[in-house]
Amino acid sequence: MLVPEISLTPQMVDRFMKRFGEEKIAVLHSKLSIGERYDEWRRIQKGEAKIVIGARSAIFAPVNQLGIIIIDEEHDTSYQSEMSPRYDAKEVARKIAKEKQVPLVLGSATPSMTTYYHAKLGKIALLELTRRANSSSLPTVQVVDMREQLAKGNRSMLSTQLYTTIEENLQRKQQTILFLNRRGYSTFIMCRNCGYTLKCKNCDITLTYHLRENKLKCHYCGYEEKPVSICPNCQSRNIRYFGSGTQKLEEEIHKLFPKATTIRMDTDTVSKKNGHETILEKFKSENIDILIGTQMVVKGHHFPNVTLVGVMAADTSLNIEDFRANERTFQILTQVAGRAGRENLPGKVIVQTYNPDSLAIEYAAKQDYKAFYEVEIGLRKQLKYPPFCDIIMIGIQGKEENKVVEIAQNLYNYYKKKMIENKLGILLYKPVPSPIIQIKRQYRFRILVKCLYEESVRKFLEEGLNFIQKQTKEDTRVIIEINPNNML
Repeated sequence: MLVPEISLTPQMVDRFMKRFGEEKIAVLHSKLSIGERYDEWRRIQKGEAKIVIGARSAIFAPVNQLGIIIIDEEHDTSYQSEMSPRYDAKEVARKIAKEKQVPLVLGSATPSMTTYYHAKLGKIALLELTRRANSSSLPTVQVVDMREQLAKGNRSMLSTQLYTTIEENLQRKQQTILFLNRRGYSTFIMCRNCGYTLKCKNCDITLTYHLRENKLKCHYCGYEEKPVSICPNCQSRNIRYFGSGTQKLEEEIHKLFPKATTIRMDTDTVSKKNGHETILEKFKSENIDILIGTQMVVKGHHFPNVTLVGVMAADTSLNIEDFRANERTFQILTQVAGRAGRENLPGKVIVQTYNPDSLAIEYAAKQDYKAFYEVEIGLRKQLKYPPFCDIIMIGIQGKEENKVVEIAQNLYNYYKKKMIENKLGILLYKPVPSPIIQIKRQYRFRILVKCLYEESVRKFLEEGLNFIQKQTKEDTRVIIEINPNNML
């Protein structure tokens, strides 16, 4: 049984243990110590544990007499590993299920476009749940245009509608979840005189300010430095902190609702062992008024007393350089809306946005997956995006920018020549810098290929790798990803 986030494991384990008994369950995830992982592995190998629950790596568990594989929240991007060894847990699961001739169940309230498309074609059996668990009604969703709030002079992170509803919720002693998919205090620091922004010295990314530690941090490589009061570029003192993260939201909530109890859940607060479990249990058992968090709070959690969900900035995922931006936004908004009113109490969701006319936000407010799918799949077909083709990303990275550019160009020239010689029906795009050109002092370029991935394409890609291998040094790497989840 695979779950996308370690933070979902305790809830899932608890449900399974109540049904099947503690001794039959094994848990596998990266937050276990080596000893704990070894013990669980041995229990599975010996057949003592009949059910394995875990994050993506649990797919490799040594299960004897496998009967079924279940992947919960199958649309989630975390099933694809972006570190070596690179693998997609869903692809591995399909291979195992085929070899062992066992059923593979992909579960989601917002399936990926590709999965649902294949289900509509009849390649996958489609089973639909037409009502919520416990037969509870769907929450009401209100979209708030933050441009109007600004025009009225409201510069707070909270719209008047969200502020009023939180106040009412506190009076009723009901719980609230506030979702903001940016951790830290301020998302970037800029000099207002010359426009200089403070960036990580290893990555082409702005540093995020963390108030509690009073540090600037890079969320890609972990680099840290002290905040500055004088611009390193023009020596001006006109330094301004822009953007808002979960720390800043927590501070604002304390100011606006001083009597309310709050708890925050993001990468900074769950770094300790069992951190996620402790926070979720505390929120539930101590009936804490407001849970503030990133996408960790979105997926699968069941809190009977949560009746209000506030989405602070629905536009965050709309502005990423990815053809799935609409799909990701729809999924995340629909998932977070599903945390409200899960039992007898009616739920309400307030979505704050600067793009209320966005396709994704409009359909997420209606919680109408099928209508969103029909519009989005039409766009994908028109633009030749998955599931109508495969996208192959050939990433070239290394310490020397000139060398990376040279290798990228040589590889592109080789592929272009081979493509013409073999009359391959593919679209090959020229090498360009990645949206984030440098991460961990590695310069990054990429070549995109659009095609239907088959054996002839696999051979074509492999030949290119063999050709370029002679030119690459130890500090230069070429990585090929088929339909990557992260286009950055």
